[in-house]
Amino acid sequence: MMEKTSIGSQTVAEEPLFQALLRWFIVLTKPSREALAQANLERQGFRVYSPHLSRMQRHRGRWVDRIVPLFPRYLFVQLDVVRQSLVPVRSTLGVAGLVRFGEEPKVVPNSIVDSLVARADPETGLHRLNSDWPPSRGARVSVVAGAFNGLDGVFERDAGGERSVVLLGLLGQQPCVTIPSGYLAPTV
Repeated sequence: MMEKTSIGSQTVAEEPLFQALLRWFIVLTKPSREALAQANLERQGFRVYSPHLSRMQRHRGRWVDRIVPLFPRYLFVQLDVVRQSLVPVRSTLGVAGLVRFGEEPKVVPNSIVDSLVARADPETGLHRLNSDWPPSRGARVSVVAGAFNGLDGVFERDAGGERSVVLLGLLGQQPCVTIPSGYLAPTV
């Protein structure tokens, strides 16, 4: 009987016996070279899984929405331990090495990768981090988009419908302003 597994947007039929020979390993990439390593590994016929998430980051003084790796500098690579060697993985452009415990590369249980794939958004493939949102009353927040972009304030309460009430410091006063919750970030 054939089983179907999916990685990202790929669905692959695998035979149970063949599936037992597949193992996931953790690859350490060179700094900011996850995409390069992934492309080169896939070009060599390896199955690669690189979970990503959407995150607001500061870039040149502005907050922008960026897609970043969930585990910076790490990828999961799957190979058939009987038919494929790890030697080409180690020498792939963009790869720094394999995660090892002692002499042997660390094998990641299939259930961990399957769990990561299952937690990704089915439409975008992106992960979401569980955050402490809404923050507690009195927490410092920064407005990262919209008309009040760049201002700091104090979180007052959740207004429902993806909105928050914030006390903004404007002209020596603290007026209550309702702002979309996606426009707010914790003040660092």
